[in-house]
Amino acid sequence: MKKSKKRDFIDYLIIIIAVILLRTFIITPAVVRQQSMEPTLFEKDVIIINKLGKFNRFDVVVIDLGNEYIIKRVIGLPGEHIEYIDNRLYVDGKYIEEAFLDDSVITVDFDILNIGINNITNDSYFVLGDNRTNSTDSRVIGVINKKDIIGKTNTIIFPFKHIKIINKNINI
Repeated sequence: MKKSKKRDFIDYLIIIIAVILLRTFIITPAVVRQQSMEPTLFEKDVIIINKLGKFNRFDVVVIDLGNEYIIKRVIGLPGEHIEYIDNRLYVDGKYIEEAFLDDSVITVDFDILNIGINNITNDSYFVLGDNRTNSTDSRVIGVINKKDIIGKTNTIIFPFKHIKIINKNINI
């Protein structure tokens, strides 16, 4: 009987350690606390953050600003020049469609030169909220260093009416 209790304790301890490691280094849930990603993510949506992998254009990422966490979409990658002309995204002068945005979203003309750089610096990303008129993003705070990105999300798990995989149909 003693061995059984000891074995049960060890099994539970292994499970607890595995959950802590999983949550610390691989995935973790988070609650959306802002409206800057609507209509993709809504305030109080619960998302899963994947802490592994690289970041690609149009990934939705969670960023640690030190005093707060924000959720934005990666628009520009290291080395690129980003500009918006007539509500259209241009990367290094080439038009890139933003199929995830509905037609009502307006992006005011913008050039990355407006934030004092010609191209996105190494290990940095240009990010925007999907709710372009209600988003504090790279147009205001500048490019985001890779070390400040906690991870990316593509899964909403709550509320149940919002459960979905985001970004699954985006072609780049």
